[in-house]
Amino acid sequence: MRRRAWIRYCLGMLLFWGAGCASTPTQKSTGEIIDDAVITTKVKVLLIEDKVVKARSIDVDTRKGIVSLNGAVETQAEKERAEAIARSVKGVKGVENHLKVVGK
Repeated sequence: MRRRAWIRYCLGMLLFWGAGCASTPTQKSTGEIIDDAVITTKVKVLLIEDKVVKARSIDVDTRKGIVSLNGAVETQAEKERAEAIARSVKGVKGVENHLKVVGK
């Protein structure tokens, strides 16, 4: 339980630091930047808490509500579960699943 609280705290801090330092080459509004950062944080927390997905090797990025998953997973089930988790977060408009299944 303490680990989850610590993870949520750290991800929350990254959310606020990242939103403040984010570059905006496409001139996104502050609201869009914060919304995307919140979505990214929620997806990361859910991936970390999930027992099927090994989130250490998954990179999550969100742009205009579209979540991009990149990295490697061990099984197809893990890849599908990661995508389902991302889709379950409020505000997600779509998911681009670029995860590679590499096995053990």
